[in-house]
Amino acid sequence: MPRRRKTPKELEEAALASSSQGAGPPAVVPPPHPPAVPQAGPVRQELPQQFRDEGGGQGRGPPLASPSGVPAGPQSGGQGRCRGRGGGRDGGRGRGGRDGGRDSIRGGAPMSLPGGQFTRGPGASYSGPQGVPFPAPVSQGFPSLAPAEQYPQPARAPSPQLSFGTQPPPVAAEALAPPVETQLGQLSVHEASVSKVAAPSSPVRQAAPASSKALRFPLRPGKGVVGIRIVVKANHFFAELPNKDLHQYDVAITPEVTSRGVNRAVMEQLVRLYRDSQLGRRLPAYDGRKSLYTAGPLPFQSKEFQINLLDEDDGATAQRRERSFKVVIKFAARADLHHLGEFLQGRQADAPQEALQVLDIVLRELPTHRYCPVGRSFYSPDLGSRQPLGDGLESWRGFYQSIRPTQMGLSLNIDMSSTAFIEPLPVTEFVAQLLNKNINQQLTDADRIKIKKALRGVKVEVTHRGTMRRKYRISGLTSQPTHELSFPVDDRGTLKTVTEYFRETYQYTIRNPTLPCLQVGNRDRPNYLPMEVCKIVEGQRYSKRLNERQITALLKVTCQRPRERENDILQTVHHNAYSRDPYAQEFGIKISNKLAQVEARILPAPRLKYHDTGREKECLPQVGQWNMMNKKMVNGGIVNYWTCINFNGRGVNEPTARQFCSDLAQMCSTSGMHFAPDMVVPITTARPDQVDRTLKQVFREVQSRTKGKDLELLVVILPDNNGALYGDLKRICETELGVVSQCCLTKHVWKGSKQYLANVALKINVKVGGRNTVLVDALTRRIPLVSDVPTIIFGADVTHPHPGEDTSPSIAAVVASQDWPEVTKYAGLVCAQAHRQELIQDLYKSWVDPQRGPMSGGMIKELLVSFRRATGKKPLRIIFYRDGVSEGQFYQVLLHELDAIRKACASLEANYQPPVTFVVVQKRHHTRLFANNHGDRNTTDKSGNILPGTVVDSKICHPTEFDFYLCSHAGIQGTSRPAHYHVLWDENNFKADELQSLTNNLCYTYARCTRSVSIVPPAYYAHLAAFRARFYMEPETSDSGSMTSGIVEKYMQLVLEH
Repeated sequence: MPRRRKTPKELEEAALASSSQGAGPPAVVPPPHPPAVPQAGPVRQELPQQFRDEGGGQGRGPPLASPSGVPAGPQSGGQGRCRGRGGGRDGGRGRGGRDGGRDSIRGGAPMSLPGGQFTRGPGASYSGPQGVPFPAPVSQGFPSLAPAEQYPQPARAPSPQLSFGTQPPPVAAEALAPPVETQLGQLSVHEASVSKVAAPSSPVRQAAPASSKALRFPLRPGKGVVGIRIVVKANHFFAELPNKDLHQYDVAITPEVTSRGVNRAVMEQLVRLYRDSQLGRRLPAYDGRKSLYTAGPLPFQSKEFQINLLDEDDGATAQRRERSFKVVIKFAARADLHHLGEFLQGRQADAPQEALQVLDIVLRELPTHRYCPVGRSFYSPDLGSRQPLGDGLESWRGFYQSIRPTQMGLSLNIDMSSTAFIEPLPVTEFVAQLLNKNINQQLTDADRIKIKKALRGVKVEVTHRGTMRRKYRISGLTSQPTHELSFPVDDRGTLKTVTEYFRETYQYTIRNPTLPCLQVGNRDRPNYLPMEVCKIVEGQRYSKRLNERQITALLKVTCQRPRERENDILQTVHHNAYSRDPYAQEFGIKISNKLAQVEARILPAPRLKYHDTGREKECLPQVGQWNMMNKKMVNGGIVNYWTCINFNGRGVNEPTARQFCSDLAQMCSTSGMHFAPDMVVPITTARPDQVDRTLKQVFREVQSRTKGKDLELLVVILPDNNGALYGDLKRICETELGVVSQCCLTKHVWKGSKQYLANVALKINVKVGGRNTVLVDALTRRIPLVSDVPTIIFGADVTHPHPGEDTSPSIAAVVASQDWPEVTKYAGLVCAQAHRQELIQDLYKSWVDPQRGPMSGGMIKELLVSFRRATGKKPLRIIFYRDGVSEGQFYQVLLHELDAIRKACASLEANYQPPVTFVVVQKRHHTRLFANNHGDRNTTDKSGNILPGTVVDSKICHPTEFDFYLCSHAGIQGTSRPAHYHVLWDENNFKADELQSLTNNLCYTYARCTRSVSIVPPAYYAHLAAFRARFYMEPETSDSGSMTSGIVEKYMQLVLEH
């Protein structure tokens, strides 16, 4: 039986009861300097929809990147994760906060030093591998505000008077823990044991699961009915559940090899030799590792085979070796498809992953032999034309394939895909493209490093031995040029140069003797090959980071209109011919060749509120977009002291820059801001290599001119290709000076279009604490399960280093709404954690301070306190949108992070356990929705995509759990990707319509453009904040510091749009 939902009255009574009890919580103390109270009236910089800046955000679109002013804490300065010197607005040189306090994120420069030592400006530092908390005053529980305060009257229930801020007694902690403030530079996170003492259960709280075995995700609470009903097509193909007796066998190959390719070659040879005689004519499917599957039993329980293979990849000797392998096949288990059928019918809770894995491996077997497998995708130059990406790379077309359990039964998800491969070029040509220079010139040390990084691990074949194309894998690069490199040729140690050896042995004269040699083979006994006699072997995927030009080129390849993509998917299914696939036939799997037709609904767009002084006070978006004509921002920010720095003096002359700034100031004023028409100091022109000196000089000049007042806005003109300048500028402004900056590219400065200026004005307004628009339903208290009682909405994400960056930390970001009932402003925190760690480690922390006793803190606690200070109310409901979690991590992420939310709440007050709804947001999936009729203008937008607000919660969704696909944005180019929302925990008992409508409506509140966006804004802001945090890291700790703003924007477009 589902739990009855608590009414708002019951929720508030529960909170009243908990806050009036005498016994305090198992008490813990908030971290030093919690975020402070925002000022009343037009706030100059409250927070953070300050994410990346380059101009006119169109589309889903908006200019993408990270927060500029970065998730600021509220104004008076909460403690930050990036401590250091910052500009206190009214308090002299504070540490990043507006009024001289420490800001939630924008505090000082994050410094990464050996041993975990960190500095935060002159006269203040802490050190040690784990660090210690700052010796600052702390408070316990929620901050006390005026007595007998009341909530505004909600639409659905009266509001009781509540009191907060009781002082709980301390409680002993069970173990020491590191401080909450894990700095951005910190590369390791030491997980702490936490107190096992639990607060008494709240009447609205479910028991938290102790393990994944006790955990069940919420069942679907019925299907939604709101919206216009339509039919769409999805790239899912019905797969008939086979009626076969599946058997699993363990495979042991000796000597053991790590290469799946070698393993597959061994098993392929075994099946070729022994299928008829020893395997009972079975055609097995092999996973490339340890498991073999058959449709029926093999005629033995265990058997040993001897297989010989020619080893073409070892170039250590003159002749190819014949390698011998012992293969033992042993019966392991039967894969029961009965439980899979029960699961698909909703009669079993857990998905039988083993059975799904068997079917997936069977359907991947033939494509694995035909194409180049990469993850769950397959690529081949035969599946589409190759396209050059530059610097020796090219794109290959391919397709993604995965078997999935859905409401319609088993479904095969097929989607088109493209990725980067290394061009099969002579190595000298590759190096020339990579360096973009004449390779006969002297190579610099930087050139050598770049070559070594690009070629390490790449497989090459030699071309100087006629038809004998031996293959080698590159392990390094010699420090000496070829003509200086010598090696011993006999046991007496006789040395011979590489040039002499090739001339005498192969009658080959080296043409590029100044180039270094490739080092191949064993590191202890390396072999040297001149670059000019090596060619890159075809079919090697490039897994390292792409540069901006390459990402742009790949985007062009992947960008397909919906009709084209649908046709390519159907053609791929036809080409794969599953009905003639011998493995599918062997296992009795039948795949439909038609796209699934799915019922969908188009949710209505929400009405938006603008300022009453504008000609249009409300707005109803059309097809996911609107504009600012005849409208004024609902809350205009204040900018009295501002100026401009031009870092492209050659490209933008001073009169042009002055006119642009004047037009921008006029647009800000017209849009509803209180914006001074004149700059406090004239425009400064500077070279990009002088960014640090120029910023600090202008900052001091403004303070001198204004008698101690800080700079409120810095407009920056950047070259179109600005390299590391953007990241350096943001890092200095946001972590050292505490200055809000707005960057504008030269090309936009010259155009100066009104649309661009209007979009920039929107960004500036939210950066200085204004509000662009608000949902009408929020002001009239008509949002279910948000407007009735104070509700805080979180967004969280973790971004990981690019492949090849083996030491850089992962960056976690959490943002939370800071206003209610409007739910438009967000504060955020970021922290570094262990490399590629997906669980957010700093959500809650507890430790024992030698002087002050038990302490606690963490990102959740700080943001709850910040909400309490900003609104005067404590949250009675929590909605948590979590981005970036794959299905295989659902259980562990929920267990860890829900537990952290529980402990953070309990540490603030006794019995304080507001109900939590935990929703995972997924964009990196391969489900695409197409209009049933591409010519129907009632169901498609101008780009041919489905309309914004299209939601699907049937047929292709989970058989029993609460999930849905929502396309909340209008397409611009390519095929729109709907966001997938999966509810992992729901104590608020959302109905399908309530959560779907809330999520869709929030997508219209993204602060930086006049379009609805593709994922819910709190998750979007968290994603961007985590990206921005990499700019804060010193170049030594991450070469992400050199990423340009364009790379961030294009990379996120690649991830979120395509």
